[in-house]
Amino acid sequence: MSSIGTGYDFLTSTYSPDGRVFQVEYAHKAVDKSGTVVGLRVKDGVVFGVEKLIKENLWEPTCNPRVFTVDKHIGIAAGGLLTDARDIVNYARNEAQQYRSFYEEIIPNKVITDRVSNHVHYSTLFSGLRPLGASVIIGSYTKREGANMTMVEPSGLSFGYYGIAIGKAKLNANTAIERLDLPNMTAREAVKEITKIIYANHDDMKDKLFYLEMSWVCEETNGLHKLVPRELVTEAEELAKKALKDDAWEDDESDEDA
Repeated sequence: MSSIGTGYDFLTSTYSPDGRVFQVEYAHKAVDKSGTVVGLRVKDGVVFGVEKLIKENLWEPTCNPRVFTVDKHIGIAAGGLLTDARDIVNYARNEAQQYRSFYEEIIPNKVITDRVSNHVHYSTLFSGLRPLGASVIIGSYTKREGANMTMVEPSGLSFGYYGIAIGKAKLNANTAIERLDLPNMTAREAVKEITKIIYANHDDMKDKLFYLEMSWVCEETNGLHKLVPRELVTEAEELAKKALKDDAWEDDESDEDA
């Protein structure tokens, strides 16, 4: 009974006999069903890429973004339920504003991550609340601290990363990220690599339409979190499509030889 959550998944304050909180696990599943989100921390900044799934042909692709600016030097990329992600982003923005007002300086990545983690974890403690079904990747860049990137899970856990993927294709995407030489990669190179990873793992059978949303905070933007110029994204998409066609052609040739 405990393995499927029956009788133990009504409240976040209830543990199953084997020590699991099923509502938190359900929140993780909400993230795993969303489009792939990739974040890379490179030598000169942080780059985000989001596979924003388009469910209807008449949708405007640029509406309901999944990358957000928290402060001028901090960006967030979100996977999971978009409404829950907005709650996290609004909280992070308030904390960044209060920190700037009180200390008269920008909030460090570690501080904003700790505060967001506490906010997310708070939703898992009481029966009157539910866990937030969103994971967020927080990236920042300053001349003093350099590039920093962290990820906050629906349970409230947070970790620092050089590269991380969440969403549908996180397993394959994380495997591809592990092969990259991130400490020696530039932000412009990271844009191309993220595009390749997302296109390579996109499921055309289930989700035909998607919009690639990308942002970065790096030396090139003078430490400001901004959307990646659309012409640069389009160029990266063309390279990714060409690489996929070349790989498919090589696979066909190897099958014929066999």
